[in-house]
Amino acid sequence: MNDDRQLYRLVHLTARQLASRACINAPHGYVCEIRPRTRSLEANAKMWALLADVARQVHWHGERLTAEEWKDVFTAGLKKQKVVPGIDGGFVVIGARTRAMTVREMSDVIELIYAFGVEHGVKWSAPAWDMGASA
Repeated sequence: MNDDRQLYRLVHLTARQLASRACINAPHGYVCEIRPRTRSLEANAKMWALLADVARQVHWHGERLTAEEWKDVFTAGLKKQKVVPGIDGGFVVIGARTRAMTVREMSDVIELIYAFGVEHGVKWSAPAWDMGASA
């Protein structure tokens, strides 16, 4: 399959000019999307390190949750996700994906994890210098 996608990060005039030229020269019917930058791989790695610390150290209503389950808890809390009854009982949180989050959204998730961790006495395993990395 041929992938004709082009991506321009609009960080300087030349990039803006190239993006503009690509839009002007695009074949009829193509789509141009302008959107905020999504979270970085570094922010994603930081989030998972924090989630692992929380998973190792916090009991939630008498249970140990995995890092993946904690991600669902934090993103659902931040994004006010919909919760629906599961097929065989229990409840399911609908939608809470971090891969498409903007830098601001990922930063908010990381800040929420920090705040929760501080309230629950979590000892962070990441070096102090790494705790301030941007999303």
